[in-house]
Amino acid sequence: MDIKIVDVSRAAKVSPTTVSRVLNNNPLVKADTRKKVLKVIEELNYVPHAAAKNLRQQKTLTLGVIVPDIMVSYYTNLVKGIQNKAYSEKFKVIICDAQNNKDIESEYLQLLTNRSVDGMILVESMLSKQEVMELVERGYVIGTIGRSIVDPKIFNVQTNTAEVAQQAVEHLIEQGHKDIAFISGYAHAVDSFDRLEGYIKALRDHGIPFRPELVENGDFNQEGGYAAIQRLWAKELDFTAVFSANDEMALGVYDACREGSIAIPQELAIVGVDNERVSRYLTPPLSTINQLKVEMGYALAELLIRQINGELDDEHDRIAIIDSQLCIRGSSDYKRT
Repeated sequence: MDIKIVDVSRAAKVSPTTVSRVLNNNPLVKADTRKKVLKVIEELNYVPHAAAKNLRQQKTLTLGVIVPDIMVSYYTNLVKGIQNKAYSEKFKVIICDAQNNKDIESEYLQLLTNRSVDGMILVESMLSKQEVMELVERGYVIGTIGRSIVDPKIFNVQTNTAEVAQQAVEHLIEQGHKDIAFISGYAHAVDSFDRLEGYIKALRDHGIPFRPELVENGDFNQEGGYAAIQRLWAKELDFTAVFSANDEMALGVYDACREGSIAIPQELAIVGVDNERVSRYLTPPLSTINQLKVEMGYALAELLIRQINGELDDEHDRIAIIDSQLCIRGSSDYKRT
């Protein structure tokens, strides 16, 4: 039987991180815990994975980051925050663009493991939980953004996106809108689900029925947003406002409105998410949810680097919370009568 680090951790009733620290003679481990883990290692005849052992013994001071689409400014800003923190700690960053393709993501994952990075940040990853946990077992420190893997060994940065999405839709309702469309992002992205949850909750709290036919997917990019609004119009549905799960897709809605001579916000109000730099310079300026993307990347990189440097114990919180805020601008600041 191939004994893994997770088998040792279960038998010793400690986390895999603690087992790794014992193998690496980390001073944070208590003497009695070290003794218990070493006893289990001997009983199970556990031999550390060669690559993981080498990784523990000699840090590379390198983080790998895999993003779905580097052309989307949301991901670019996350990477900026990761780089800012990494470089301040003398760490290097390898950036991989998965191009919204799981096969490409898997290839980059193989590249990063071959390069023996110390940790990886997976942004809206399409990998299964089992695939991610295998990386942890091999000794890598893992962080995620836009993907919820509930496990104490996974680091994560989150925002109050569902709460603020609800506020955004409630703002549209207060402006007199009852028929509000929603343009979602990637099907596997937790952010997309959270914003849909906020959208539905706002409708129900105000006695407005949820209409699934008013929801279309725009894949978090401008072209997808354009195609999504065209599909909504093709259904010949009545709606006077759009809540877009990010600003990139909202840009596509602006393009379609310009082509169709549809006045914003008089004929169609629009609210996005992310507060991209371009959003304030649109005509009219885009109402949006301000997400502190650089700060999100910075916070997650800080957690990973502190873990790699042995500065965190098992009780330290694995989740960083960065709050978002609604910014009301001209694209929705119009009261319907």
